[in-house]
Amino acid sequence: MDEATSIRALIVDDEPLARRRVREMLQGDADVEIVGESANGPEAVEAVREGNPDLMFLDVQMPGMDGFEVLNVLRDERLPLIVFITAFDQYALRAFEACAVDYILKPFDRARFERAVEQAKSRIRKERRVDLTQHLLTLLENLKQQPAYPERMAIKDNARIVYVKTESIEWVEADGNYVRIHTGKGSYHLLSTIGSLEAQLDPKKFRRIHRATIVNIDCIRELQPWFNGCYRVILHSGVELSLSRGYREKQSELLDGLL
Repeated sequence: MDEATSIRALIVDDEPLARRRVREMLQGDADVEIVGESANGPEAVEAVREGNPDLMFLDVQMPGMDGFEVLNVLRDERLPLIVFITAFDQYALRAFEACAVDYILKPFDRARFERAVEQAKSRIRKERRVDLTQHLLTLLENLKQQPAYPERMAIKDNARIVYVKTESIEWVEADGNYVRIHTGKGSYHLLSTIGSLEAQLDPKKFRRIHRATIVNIDCIRELQPWFNGCYRVILHSGVELSLSRGYREKQSELLDGLL
């Protein structure tokens, strides 16, 4: 398991020898990284908040603040999985009510400790898979809701390839089997139908205003009434285009914003 997926463990016990025993048993485990040790409850609370461990080996009986009080202080925060370690078996029921992954009685041997660790690993991996699956599903849903439109287009210009930023396109006109793309720096021929190009452009920025014309609405300076329900579309560059009556009806919200 690499650093990105290793299990971060915190050891909490008021007895130095008990902390050392847990640390020694974990040192040979390549999946577990010890991120801290705490000798009392307040230290444990601070370590959880600062270190965000995945797993905490928690002694039940500690002076001042016992293990259950530590969990009570942290009840509204992201808790690590808990393996309780104690010399007293009367706390077992409360431990499992607190959703502990395991409960180890002192003294314990390596086999018992490793069973607890493996159980914790299994739970953590399962939760991570669920989180990753949910993350991927959310990304896929966002992709469905927000189609990706190209930020730039590659256009062959004689013997060279010119990359044109989509946002720099001011307007497009049909030209036989091609479209001519107009930008502030020049114009370029692209082998495409105007309908095909329209499907590649973000409809929030680019609108079809004529069967042969697409315009970047950010480049429109004003609309002027013309004849038969048509409009002149004046761009900031001074170019004049025509908004035909049929497309005027389709682009009513465009008119609402500019008239």
